[in-house]
Amino acid sequence: MTQISLGLDTFGDVSLGVDGKPHSMDQTLREVLDQAVLADEIGIDFIGLGEHHRADFAISAPEIVLAAIAGRTRRIKLGTAVTVLSTDDPVRVFQRFATLDALSNGRAEPILGRGSFTESYPLFGHDLNDYEQLFEERLDLFARLTREPRVTWSGRTRSPLQDQAIYPQPARPMTVWVGVGGSPESVVRVVRQDLQLMLAIIGGDAARFAPYIDLYQRACAQLGRPQRPVGVHSPGFVAETDEAAQEVLWPHYAEMYGRLGRERGWPPVTKDRYLAEIQDGALYVGSPETVARKIARTVKLLGIQRFDMKYATGPVPHGALMDCIRLYGEKVIPLVREMVGAQA
Repeated sequence: MTQISLGLDTFGDVSLGVDGKPHSMDQTLREVLDQAVLADEIGIDFIGLGEHHRADFAISAPEIVLAAIAGRTRRIKLGTAVTVLSTDDPVRVFQRFATLDALSNGRAEPILGRGSFTESYPLFGHDLNDYEQLFEERLDLFARLTREPRVTWSGRTRSPLQDQAIYPQPARPMTVWVGVGGSPESVVRVVRQDLQLMLAIIGGDAARFAPYIDLYQRACAQLGRPQRPVGVHSPGFVAETDEAAQEVLWPHYAEMYGRLGRERGWPPVTKDRYLAEIQDGALYVGSPETVARKIARTVKLLGIQRFDMKYATGPVPHGALMDCIRLYGEKVIPLVREMVGAQA
């Protein structure tokens, strides 16, 4: 059995200082760098940085932050969670990741997606009415760039390419994931492009995603594609005890979801709902033993090969995030591998 890969994701949530006031984005970015260095030192497999263009998240250019991380780490895989490909140029995205791959000696693993926020569409001059076509075309072009040394391509949302070589070329094939939030059409698109599926499970029991795994396997068979590793991304937080993890995260979780709720017209988040999501849903919050058991259950239910925990939800202070990362790497990961090995 292939060893389960266990990683971490962050959007660079602007954190709070010891005085309870928000840090600057400059400080938050430096904290993300320190968090990634710690993750590398204690054996975590992957660090993913989400791309956003908002006041509450500091990372808008993840590849630059990843390049800084590459210079201070040795083994951890470096990727995004996600790159908003719909509003970027696939050629430039490919070039940036090919450059990162060279600088990091083959550690670049982009995760491409459409994102759960729409700020990048007006920012970069794109129409939300083209939401589906933008991603469909740009993913098709990016997939070709990873396989063909010279590319001929045409579409409606970008100028065509005619027998065009793109530089630099990676020394080895790059592993490319596509983030999917739960659309059957998106699962089939990943198979059609022969890329790797990353399911974003941010609410509800992971078991409800089993039909998407079944669809993925059937689509591979029907389209003649090999079954590649499948991953899951979910939010979580680790502390020494269940109660400590719940209490440390709660005010920051409530602040973030309260802000999003006001923007999107959601009802206010309640602590009972938060605790229910921990108990039966997609929040992997608790002691190392509790979080490990929940991850191992998800691995067994879905038959996945990778799990990435989004360790920052809201303005959690840097010190608490560092403690979470240390517990995840030193305690959660060995426990998950032991539990998954026993299940196998």
